[in-house]
Amino acid sequence: MQTINRFLYGPTQEEKARAWQHKLRSESRKLDRDMRQLEVETRKARNTVKQLAKKGDIKSARILAKEVVRSERQKDRLSVSKARLGSIEIQLKQQLGMAKVTGSLQKSTEIMKMSNSLIKLPQISQAMREMSMEMTKAGILEEMMDDTIAMDDDDELEEEADEEVDKVLFQLTDGKLGQAGSVSTELPAVDQSLGDEETERNLEKYRQQLNGILSG
Repeated sequence: MQTINRFLYGPTQEEKARAWQHKLRSESRKLDRDMRQLEVETRKARNTVKQLAKKGDIKSARILAKEVVRSERQKDRLSVSKARLGSIEIQLKQQLGMAKVTGSLQKSTEIMKMSNSLIKLPQISQAMREMSMEMTKAGILEEMMDDTIAMDDDDELEEEADEEVDKVLFQLTDGKLGQAGSVSTELPAVDQSLGDEETERNLEKYRQQLNGILSG
């Protein structure tokens, strides 16, 4: 009988909710992998910033330090998003408990708010969009508005980049670079004719690796 009902009417609300919970856990594991990879690449970039500063290549050090700032922000964003995935899963569990009493899943503004926020994250945007559509059909969410999906990370970075990059440079060079945008005279002068091509290749490699992770 249960098989016939599923064939005629599709999955039950309980089955749908459990499938969403499984999907949320899967996306959470994906974010864990992304954070580990981002940590590895960021560590490499930090070491390269130190090497560039020792050589006196201030311009390249600042460019890569900016990527370090972006990656640190993204790591925080991934961590927050993972917490939101967990919160949605907990709320769905509560919904299942209430459904045994009320007979149906209820609308949730909290799930709606967190889902809209998670759709903005490239790494899980497609999965969250599909899940949100399913939850909307099930009556948990209201119809979503497309204008909630705007990305503003780059704009925010441009506004605060100089201060944060200076801070990173100051930390990574033991105060030789980055303090109020100044450069210590202790740094050696760099001969631009030596190692420019290799430096540029390494710089671009790390930028591409970080950007690949940042863009999902």
